[in-house]
Amino acid sequence: MSALTQADPAAARSDAAPEKELRPPSYWPFVVPALVVVLAIIIFPWVFTIWMSLNEWKVGSPTTFVGLSNYLRLTSDPRFIEAVGHTMVYTALSVLLPLVLGTFAAVVFHQKFAGRGFLRGVFIMPMMATPVAIALVWTMMFHPQLGVLNYILSLVGIPAQLWVFHPATVIPSLVLVETWQWTPLVMLIVLGGLAAIPTEPYESAQIDGANLWQMFRFITLPLIMPFLFIAGMIRMIDAVKSFDIIFAITQGGPGSASETINIYLYSVAFTYYDLGYGSAIAVVFFLLIVLLAAVMLYARQRMVWTEIASDA
Repeated sequence: MSALTQADPAAARSDAAPEKELRPPSYWPFVVPALVVVLAIIIFPWVFTIWMSLNEWKVGSPTTFVGLSNYLRLTSDPRFIEAVGHTMVYTALSVLLPLVLGTFAAVVFHQKFAGRGFLRGVFIMPMMATPVAIALVWTMMFHPQLGVLNYILSLVGIPAQLWVFHPATVIPSLVLVETWQWTPLVMLIVLGGLAAIPTEPYESAQIDGANLWQMFRFITLPLIMPFLFIAGMIRMIDAVKSFDIIFAITQGGPGSASETINIYLYSVAFTYYDLGYGSAIAVVFFLLIVLLAAVMLYARQRMVWTEIASDA
């Protein structure tokens, strides 16, 4: 009798276990709203964009399914190919210059001197300004006759430049604006890396007679390299999709000399109202950003494994 009474609770638990397993998860009411938002804001627009890219769709005309014709058209579109080249040049310069200048500024502001906090605050002010306001100010500064930049050049005997009004100088001029705005971001990221470096390696290097350049080259630079990769990836993604400053200053001009993929996409979709072809450009543009990010992540992983192998 006692054996039966001892077995009864176990049997009851085994009978109740299947019922407990079939019970729906209690967290679904909290997950469903997030899934709805993701589907509505992220997934649906991209699915709809891909669908539009497979159709010939101009505003006011019915849609016609054309398959991959819009994508094949990109390979023979000289204006799109030119826009890709402009985007690559603009992105490369907009990443390289802020990385170099931001690292130099971080090293300078990492030192202890009077007024360092105030000067740091002044230095990061361009990063807080709105892009359109920055574009309007720099447009006035770039003016060939009335701009302050040419006035400064005249003080040192350099002839006036056309800046954004000449095809040869428009992209470097736009990169100048991009560098002025986003060098402080790189400086802040690198400052975080410098603050994490211990002082012992520098003390040992000073005992061994290393100079400032040798300490930066063999101690500082390798230790802040992960932070530079993060800053470079952020700047790359931001620069490759830059639109507001370019559009507000040049609108892709003069001619198409500063027309990047984003500006060309806007022109196709909202000036010529070719939504199908514009959607194909958007899809290719997104894949290009993903590819560039993947290349940088791959380089980051390779750098980590190389360091580990060398230490071993």
